[in-house]
Amino acid sequence: MSNHSLEFLEYLGQALYASKIISYAQGFMLMREAAKQHSWKLNYGSIALMWRGGCIIRSVFLGNIKAAYDKNESLENLLMDNFFMDAINKCQQGWRKVIATASIYGVPIPCFSTALAFYDGYRSKRLPANLIQAQRDYFGAHTYELLEKPGEWIHTNWTGHGGNVTASTYQH
Repeated sequence: MSNHSLEFLEYLGQALYASKIISYAQGFMLMREAAKQHSWKLNYGSIALMWRGGCIIRSVFLGNIKAAYDKNESLENLLMDNFFMDAINKCQQGWRKVIATASIYGVPIPCFSTALAFYDGYRSKRLPANLIQAQRDYFGAHTYELLEKPGEWIHTNWTGHGGNVTASTYQH
């Protein structure tokens, strides 16, 4: 096996590990949100250990999740824990190379690419969703919220003619 192949195998391992971290982070985010909505008191570290004792997952990795929640019971996201933050940072270059290479060769790897998209979106302060809001307002008068005026939803007459129509079902 060539050095290039061995290097790419290392990158594949990094992409898999980083995507696995994202998958668990998303799962625990969903549990946290469900707990808020249903007023549940969940012990996330114990949940990780319970999975580890089962017959399907049994991953040593779950011990790292338990340790993260032992350090900080109110941890919002596993990605905010130093262990997982460092792991993602170490894997990031290989992860991106695997996705770029797969894209060049037309090989779909949706689990890796959507995990990376989630990670990039999660760590970004502002995203291009404002373009989507503008398009929705242009085509359906759905209104949008300005960053400078939180809580105030407006509609713009984008064409300069036809009046200022606002969809009342989208008024806040």
